[in-house]
Amino acid sequence: MLLIHEISRKTNIPIHTIRYYEKYGLFKGKKDASVKSNNYTYYDDDIVEKLELINEAKVIGFTLAEIKELLDAWQSKRLSKEKKDRSIEK
Repeated sequence: MLLIHEISRKTNIPIHTIRYYEKYGLFKGKKDASVKSNNYTYYDDDIVEKLELINEAKVIGFTLAEIKELLDAWQSKRLSKEKKDRSIEK
């Protein structure tokens, strides 16, 4: 599990941008209910790959709404590998 500052350092994406993407619904972090001394959000290790995909899709010209649809379809396994590859060729 990673904290937001670790993700920011690994991806070179500012913390406020990562928080914006999370509020937009592109991914979700988790709180550790057993820890009461802080309000940290923890993220799975695959978040770095997901953020890199988001950045690449933005460079290609996808909107955040389109990226959200794409991520939702990928996560629900509604797309085959071939369809995933074609979907990012916009």
